[in-house]
Amino acid sequence: MKMNTLEKLAMNNPVRLLIQRHFELPLLQKLGGRLDGMSVLEVGCGRGVGTELLFKQLGAAKVHAIDLDESMLKHARKRLAKYSPTQLKLETGDVTDIDAPNQSYDAVFNFAAIHHVPNWQAAVVEIARVLKPDGRFFFQEVTSQWIHRWPYSVLFEHPKENRFSSEEFIQEIEQQGIAVDNNWEKRGGGDFVFGVGRRNSMNSQ
Repeated sequence: MKMNTLEKLAMNNPVRLLIQRHFELPLLQKLGGRLDGMSVLEVGCGRGVGTELLFKQLGAAKVHAIDLDESMLKHARKRLAKYSPTQLKLETGDVTDIDAPNQSYDAVFNFAAIHHVPNWQAAVVEIARVLKPDGRFFFQEVTSQWIHRWPYSVLFEHPKENRFSSEEFIQEIEQQGIAVDNNWEKRGGGDFVFGVGRRNSMNSQ
């Protein structure tokens, strides 16, 4: 599900950029390390802020960034124009049907995109499929607790059914062969969950 106009305004402002750069990304790096020389998929890349940080702050060599919303991708193309086609693949894409072979990426990044997906479990299945053995899944997500709060539930448009708590999200990731163990944190009293899991090398497809 695409963001409505109000959520786009909330996500595409300098405050959001500062939070992502100085809080979210450092926390995920603490949990999962850097990406030097690695091939990375970012799901729900929006206007490309997170994509740029993967290059600049975490050292990714190649990033494949996808989003359902072509209007957001137009902004991303402008922001990321300095990166060559050998570094960056930026395209319309669905996290429940990723256009990539099995075991394609060293890491997958999700900056709060999966809570927009009605069948979010299918998204997790796809992420597990495209991760290489021992590949890492970095995630920052919004839980059902926050989605059902006012004004979030009133002002923004999200699927209301089949939502997840922090624990349910972690459980689904682990059921798909991505080990998280204790490498995750709740924030905002459980409204948000951050973590990094590693693809099981023994049972990868």
